[in-house]
This record gives sequence, structure tokens and C-alpha cells, in this order.
Amino acid sequence: MQIFQQNKNELKGLKEKAFKLEKEIQKLVETNLEQISGYKFIKSEFIIKSNRIDTLAFDEENRSFVIIEYKRDRNYSVFDQGVSYLNLMLEYRADFIIEYNESQKGNLKRADVDWSQSKMIFVSPSFTDFQIRSSSFKDLSIELWEINQFENNIIVINPIKKSQSAPSIKLVKSEEGSAVSKISNEIKVYTEEDHFLRKTDKAIELYEKYKQAILNLASNIEIVPKKHYIAFKQTSNVCDIDIQKSSLRIFINMKKGTLDDPKGVTEDLSNKGHWGNGDYVIKVSDDRQLEYIMSLIKQAIV
Repeated sequence: MQIFQQNKNELKGLKEKAFKLEKEIQKLVETNLEQISGYKFIKSEFIIKSNRIDTLAFDEENRSFVIIEYKRDRNYSVFDQGVSYLNLMLEYRADFIIEYNESQKGNLKRADVDWSQSKMIFVSPSFTDFQIRSSSFKDLSIELWEINQFENNIIVINPIKKSQSAPSIKLVKSEEGSAVSKISNEIKVYTEEDHFLRKTDKAIELYEKYKQAILNLASNIEIVPKKHYIAFKQTSNVCDIDIQKSSLRIFINMKKGTLDDPKGVTEDLSNKGHWGNGDYVIKVSDDRQLEYIMSLIKQAIV
């Protein structure tokens, strides 16, 4: 990756500065975890059954735990360690809840956690082709994030995206009761297709129209299917779409009183429980107000 600094019309290449220690990467990520990922920091160096987890975090949107490991060298298996740690989490759930409650002074219960959304993240300056291929199963909840630092205190974090044509982890032959079998049965990575099940063609076509319109609002919006909705994200969610049988509910991620909606097409959800983010929802059954609705969603773009 080439990083440049612009001075008028001249570009100056910035030199990459290697991280000296894994701890340097860990401290940088933990200090800025919420800004980088939206996750809540829980514990550094979490010890469980003789295993040391570099960073334990909590994804409040999905109500799930996230394990983060940092690596400088490239000679390790992200698949084996990732599967092992996810299996460890599922086996010792109570220990994770206890750690959350002790560090956050909270009252989290086992039923409050969606264990099917558990996640493992590896953070490293680079990954080998083998590491990328071994973790690229579309339904394997292991993510790889490349992190690099450059001159002038520039930090670049690049989550490696999985191909839409990636195979399923269920194709990996494993014995019943093995770690791979357990996490493939208990942990679910959602896709857009999961949200199309039992929906009408009308609803799916409507979703595709609004999806394309939202993606056209900014080049860095990505689609992240969740359990209860499909998120459209930059660093945080811009909006979420819940595909209903023959219509859509679009949640706009803005707080009450911050959205300019002169036509009054949105509903205030600030005092109501709901799955999507933000305090506004729009119910749509056609695309007649698509352009106006895009003007509302655009207000949530950073």
C-alpha cells in the first residue's frame, strides 16, 4: 500500500514505520478500540484455563463477545488459533460474563449475550496468502485486520474482506463434537440471502433499489448483514434495513432532534424498543419517495 501526503499538487510518499513489538499494536488498538470498531473494551490479557487472550471486547450492537489477538510475525495459523479460542469462549461462557460484570460493574446475564455472534479478530501488519485463504470461509467468524503506521503519525487499518464466493466452513470435514463442528453449529455469520428467506419478490426488489441508492451516497459504505437487519456502515452504522414480508423498515442512525425531516415521513423510536440503530424509522412499500429518503439518510453520513 502506498500512502502519500499532498502539498499543493505534489505528492510525497510516506515511509512505513515497522512496529517494534506486538504490545505496541495492542496498546494502540485498545486505547482507540471504540473509535476503530465500535466495540467496548473489557479486559487486556484475559487469562482463561491457561490461555491468554490479548484483548477481550464486547460488541454492544450484536450483544456478543469479541476476542482480539495481535501478531507481528507471519508464522502462525489463524484458522487453528481462531477456532480454538472461539471454542474456548463457547465452553466457558460464564467466565466471560463474570469478567464483563467485574470490569464494567454490570449485571450481564448469560441470556443477554448472543453467543451465535461471537467473533475472533487477528490484527497484524500483514498476513500471508495461506492465512487469508484459511480464514476466508464465508460463515467462519474470524476476521483479519491489517494495521500499518507511516511517517507523520499516520495509521492505516484495513480489514481484509472475504469474497462473496468464499466456501462454507461446513465443507471442512470434521468429527462430530470437534472444535470446528461446534463453532460451525453454534456461531452464525449472516448474509443478505438469510434476510431474503420467506420474503416476497416485491420486498427483495425494493431492498435492491434502496440498497443501490444508499451505496451511491458515499464510496466507503459497506453492507454488513446482522441477525435482525442489514447494516450499511462507514465507521459506524449509517442506516439499517429490516426486510419485512412485502415492505422495508429503514432505521436512520441519528439521535432524536438531529434529523431534518420537513415532510415528516420518519417515526420517532427514541422511547420504543427496536432492533435497528438510531431514533428514526421509515416504513416503505414503494420507491416513490426514494430520492427524499436518500436526503434523510445522507444526513447520517460522516
